[in-house]
Amino acid sequence: MNIEEQTGSKRKGLLFQAFIIMTLLLLAATAITMSLYRSFQVAEIHVPEEGLIYAIPAGTSLQQLAFDLQRRGIIEQPRFFVMLGREMDAARSLKTGEYTLLPGMTARSLLEQLTDGQVIQYSLTLVEGQTFREMLARIASHAVLENTLEGLDDGEIMSRLGHPDVHPEGRFLPDTYNFPRSTTDLVFLQRAYNAMTDQLQQAWEEREEGLPLKTPEEALILASIVEKETGQAGERPVIAGVFVRRLQKGMKLQTDPTVIYGMGTSFDGNIRLRDLKKDTPYNTYTRFGLPPTPIAMPGVDAIHAVLHPAAGKSLYFVAMGEGRHYFSSTLKQHNLAVDKFQRKKKGIKLPASDG
Repeated sequence: MNIEEQTGSKRKGLLFQAFIIMTLLLLAATAITMSLYRSFQVAEIHVPEEGLIYAIPAGTSLQQLAFDLQRRGIIEQPRFFVMLGREMDAARSLKTGEYTLLPGMTARSLLEQLTDGQVIQYSLTLVEGQTFREMLARIASHAVLENTLEGLDDGEIMSRLGHPDVHPEGRFLPDTYNFPRSTTDLVFLQRAYNAMTDQLQQAWEEREEGLPLKTPEEALILASIVEKETGQAGERPVIAGVFVRRLQKGMKLQTDPTVIYGMGTSFDGNIRLRDLKKDTPYNTYTRFGLPPTPIAMPGVDAIHAVLHPAAGKSLYFVAMGEGRHYFSSTLKQHNLAVDKFQRKKKGIKLPASDG
């Protein structure tokens, strides 16, 4: 072997040795990186003892999320976070919203929470007996719901909901609804509208036979009256029974809440004899049958009461105080009860309430 061959052979040997060393270093680096990556997955992220509210805006990418978490000091290795996110197929599954981060969480459990959509939920309760406008004011004052309906009239709001020909009164189910931040008032109303539609249909299908109600709409109207007349929950079926019997006998309902609703903004807190005599579509002292629409939001119990009214003979009732009523089967007995409980006349003795 000449000198050139020896030199070439030696050079090849050195290159091979260098290749082996580089390969070993690369393998060692990969092993170290993988070890660090495994440690990153199970290590606790940096969250204050009291926890932390963290929001993901719409359109946030996995990489943007990782570097924002690093910027806030929650994680230290954003590239590991991206690797883990891709391994968990989180890039396409991140859910917009607010999240509560708690001490003890790991990068993996954080990603699980963000992809499962375990967002912070807020709540709002719609109250039985409130009118549509009272309900809207309650929704508009909520700190989290986004207001998109301000300035719209009732018809415009119902059009936005996809029901342009439906009167809004009584169409939303009183209940407590949970929702994440960025929920709009329109989305909230749609849920309550759908809930009432489903509830009313189910209740109608399970109604008693022989009721003087032809449609679910009529049941909703009567339920709203019962809701406004009832001070104690246990009296709902009894009051419903009174109204059902009056309808069956062709009697006027003669209920003050309908008159007040028909008065609109002119109602000052007092109802007078002239108000009872002034005819409106909602004055059940001047008109027979049900008013044209509900007068408030009836709850589930009021709807059930009008479709399953209590049996009895009472046709009248008068408030005794503390939300209770005295029920009478004759007008004479009712007038005596009015004298006793409303006019505060002394010495009137009454039989036990028919309710």
